[in-house]
Amino acid sequence: MDIEVISAANAPKAMGPYSQATRAGGFIFCAGQGGFDPATGRLVEGGIKEQTRQIFRNLGAVLEAAGSDLSRVVKVTVFLDEWKYFKDMNDAYAEFFPINPPARSTVQGERWPEGSLVAIEAIALA
Repeated sequence: MDIEVISAANAPKAMGPYSQATRAGGFIFCAGQGGFDPATGRLVEGGIKEQTRQIFRNLGAVLEAAGSDLSRVVKVTVFLDEWKYFKDMNDAYAEFFPINPPARSTVQGERWPEGSLVAIEAIALA
């Protein structure tokens, strides 16, 4: 099975030795994204809801570069800095998946880069 590296110019650059996404076996595996504005490289202001929205804009850009989109997401993993952000993250998340949402796991993680309150990774159909 071949593995193809996916890179989107209109999504934040990887902050280390990893790819924004890879395509393998009919799936696209998106690396975890923070709520970073790709134009400035800075974390967006506005708290957990705006960071969550920016993450899905970033994931959407990566999926588009791979020939897919958010409607083809089958699994999401959310990493929250603290559980107190769950409701607001969930409200913003629901804006992107109003019907037939993908399977999801949510875990509390340690602090993400630059004060990020949430990071999200996704798996989508190619």
